[in-house]
Amino acid sequence: MDRITLTGVGVVGYHGVLDSEKQSGQPFFVDITMFTDFQRASESDDVENTVNYAEVAELIRDVITGDSLDLIETLAENIAQAVLARFPLEALELTVHKPKAPIEVTFSDVSVTVFRERKCL
Repeated sequence: MDRITLTGVGVVGYHGVLDSEKQSGQPFFVDITMFTDFQRASESDDVENTVNYAEVAELIRDVITGDSLDLIETLAENIAQAVLARFPLEALELTVHKPKAPIEVTFSDVSVTVFRERKCL
């Protein structure tokens, strides 16, 4: 299976268990690998026959800036379902990073990753 990878889509969102996270917001970053077949796109050289990664980035932004959620697990699932619903993919792997999570010890990142296949929908 061919892959398109989009890394580091960054958006401020208002997600978290704490009220302060929902009020002040914080950055979220998304990495997504989309599994599809490039054959038709490569033969036609037409963006209509592939996944437009600019549109994927905009959809990710729209989900992150949408309704406030408690868990990044839910955010990851919502993004994955939105992307699969809109684009002709066989599968995707998506990671949501929350590097400014309110953790009392030094850390560089916290993230969750989901893998979803179209046949599982």
